[in-house]
Amino acid sequence: MPHQRARISLSGTDSSKVDAVCKQIKEISTKTGVDMAGPIPLPTKRLKVPIRKGPDGGGTSTIDHWEMRIHKRLIDLDADERALRAVMRIQVPDGVNIEIVLKS
Repeated sequence: MPHQRARISLSGTDSSKVDAVCKQIKEISTKTGVDMAGPIPLPTKRLKVPIRKGPDGGGTSTIDHWEMRIHKRLIDLDADERALRAVMRIQVPDGVNIEIVLKS
């Protein structure tokens, strides 16, 4: 039977918070002796929103451009029970989404 792997995908608007969670997962993998691949940085999504400054239709059309960036990382871990329990106990900061999928 082939061993299972856990694919952990992290996403968030603040890259430093995402990288901090990646560092915690890396420390867990070294402590438990589990093989780890990653963190693999995925392309950053940029959501752009142009907004008109003027409250009414008159006058010059001045436009503000707002942008939100979404940073993503992928980590593959061997699905060791101790390591996965430790990963689930990580304090994930606000603005960071974590998703764990088991695959064989």
